[in-house]
Amino acid sequence: MSLLISDECIACDACIDECPNGAIDEGDPTYVIDPDRCTECVGCYDEPACVAVCPVDCIAPDPDNVESAEELTLKYENLREEE
Repeated sequence: MSLLISDECIACDACIDECPNGAIDEGDPTYVIDPDRCTECVGCYDEPACVAVCPVDCIAPDPDNVESAEELTLKYENLREEE
């Protein structure tokens, strides 16, 4: 499933550079995660990099974008092909 940044985001920039898929962008006023690009770091890391660096713990699974590990792996592979 994709991740979601809550309203508790302080727009600190910690997560943007950590995302291997470029799924995080500046929003107004909080950052946003593109569910079409978020793979929860499947294929890259053991845990989502953005969650690991977030100082306010405002990133959680998005209940509106539930995906299996297999779907996340396929999404990751498709994103790599686009590069």
